[in-house]
Amino acid sequence: MQKPEPHKENTVDDLLVESRIFKPSEQFISQARIKNNSLFKSAEKDRLAFWAEWAGQLLWSKPWTKILDWSTAPFAKWFIGGKLNASVNCLDRHLQNGLGKKRAIIWVGENGDERTLTYDDVYQEVNKLANTLKGLGVHKGDRVAIYLPMIPEAIISMLACARIGAVHTVVFGGFSSESLQSRINDCEAKLLITADGGFRRGAIVPLKETADKAVSGCPSIKHVIVVERTKAPVVMKAGRDHW
Repeated sequence: MQKPEPHKENTVDDLLVESRIFKPSEQFISQARIKNNSLFKSAEKDRLAFWAEWAGQLLWSKPWTKILDWSTAPFAKWFIGGKLNASVNCLDRHLQNGLGKKRAIIWVGENGDERTLTYDDVYQEVNKLANTLKGLGVHKGDRVAIYLPMIPEAIISMLACARIGAVHTVVFGGFSSESLQSRINDCEAKLLITADGGFRRGAIVPLKETADKAVSGCPSIKHVIVVERTKAPVVMKAGRDHW
């Protein structure tokens, strides 16, 4: 029997060494938000001041008292003592800066339908859903499962949860009922947001049917919110399901 070769350090060959630099065109540079290396130089000079300056552009409900605590490496804690809301910073901040009429979501569906929502539009939809969630008994710290196709309501659902302090778990719309059920049960979600279906490769994916199978084994689910996407007929359980 042949003896194995002894272990050697640095035995991985570098098959490709790339030293070329591809510079962007002047047209690309003119449209870029960052046009030179000044941002990198600023971060190199004083990284804590750099991040504090950028964090200062967000809306904080409670300001931080310390930028960084890295006393127990590798666990870094940033902006100690500060509190903010992701939904407020994604929406309210832009409304306060006069950008309410600016397009926030430009969406094209698989079957060609289009929707454009401004920050004002998204703000209204998020607040309506947030109030609906609260009306259905979802409070800060509760969990919400989101099982939707790639539609604007998916973003609206996440922002609505963040707005009221609910924890959301997003489950890919292509997952099976068993996969959805296990994720709901793992976090003990109180509410599920889904759709009657979704479009994928020219066919309708029966999301509500799959969700019903999953929820049948999820004792923590009290309510199911359903987005009308495909208009496919679905079974709505009285008292639990809501359009």
